[in-house]
Amino acid sequence: MSGPNISHSSKDFDPGPSPIQKALLWLFLIFLALALGMFAAALADTTFGQAVLNYINNLFALSSTQTMWYITRSSGLVAYMLLWLSTAWGLAVDSKILDFALHRSFTYDFHQYISLFSLGFLALHMAVLLFDGFMPYSIPQILLPFISNYRPFWVGIGVIGMYLMVLVTVTFYMKNQIGIKAFRAIHLLSLLGYLGGLVHSFFSGTDSSLPAAQIMYGGTFLVVIFLFVYWLVMRMANRHSAPPKTITSTPVKVVNRRSY
Repeated sequence: MSGPNISHSSKDFDPGPSPIQKALLWLFLIFLALALGMFAAALADTTFGQAVLNYINNLFALSSTQTMWYITRSSGLVAYMLLWLSTAWGLAVDSKILDFALHRSFTYDFHQYISLFSLGFLALHMAVLLFDGFMPYSIPQILLPFISNYRPFWVGIGVIGMYLMVLVTVTFYMKNQIGIKAFRAIHLLSLLGYLGGLVHSFFSGTDSSLPAAQIMYGGTFLVVIFLFVYWLVMRMANRHSAPPKTITSTPVKVVNRRSY
């Protein structure tokens, strides 16, 4: 006795958006938020913008320089911690140090979303600088390295690190198109992006002199160093333990020659 013939429509097998489409959507939302912040900064110079700002200030007292400073530093610190977690997690995934406890599908997805969240808080950190009443930044000073009025070298290192992290995040979704070798080579730039974020946060952050901040920066850096050394050791061990390639030769047909 045959069962009922159940037909499925094409909607039942819709795979949804591809990873590249998801990445482009996240990046679009991040840069849309940054663009809206830049537009709001330009609007604030107009008469209408000043009236709106005065009204909002009466509600929330946002003209206080301490308020913008807190938002700037808190978003920068969260962005750094997410950047560190993304870098450390990537090294842990590639060295398989977490395979005994976590499934690799979870570790890959977690690494992906942490990278996107770090870019989101970084965009917030950059957008808030446009409204800083004590030392406001212009759009070129945010997007171009080494032209900031405040510690231009260390701020410029942070800008370069930001671009490296954007590049690594985008290529994470394009590894099937660019090839695994190119993907791995570009992905190593995430270490430089992390170092750029570290030195930028430490040498340009106004709270870097606090013992708590120094412990945080030093501790996270040591964790990355440990995972990087462990990653190198595991790669060298895997190369030495790999079986040598056997060279197969085509059999030679031996012909018996008879004398006649």
